[in-house]
Amino acid sequence: MEEKHVIKALSALAQPHRLQIFRSLVVKGPEGLTPADLLEELGLPANTLSFHLKELMAAELISQERMGRHLIYRAQYERMNAVLSFLTQNCCQGEPCEVLAQEMCTTC
Repeated sequence: MEEKHVIKALSALAQPHRLQIFRSLVVKGPEGLTPADLLEELGLPANTLSFHLKELMAAELISQERMGRHLIYRAQYERMNAVLSFLTQNCCQGEPCEVLAQEMCTTC
């Protein structure tokens, strides 16, 4: 994955509403959610939701499919995994990581 695509994805997620939308779609899985479902879950105004969905689609983090009269939005797991892979590809200088989650969290 090219750095410019990672930057675009991270920029899209660097906004609270978009991050909430994306996380909701990830949790829902391949079934996806309609805008009505997202509106109910997140309590955003319709025009705000529409704007944020477009931004996430532009970053290729979510997809849209028309099913009859409904639009279904889904997280793009391949893209998400590619971003995560890019961020961690040189982790620990290529050696297996020995850091445990509890070691990283000082409040655990």
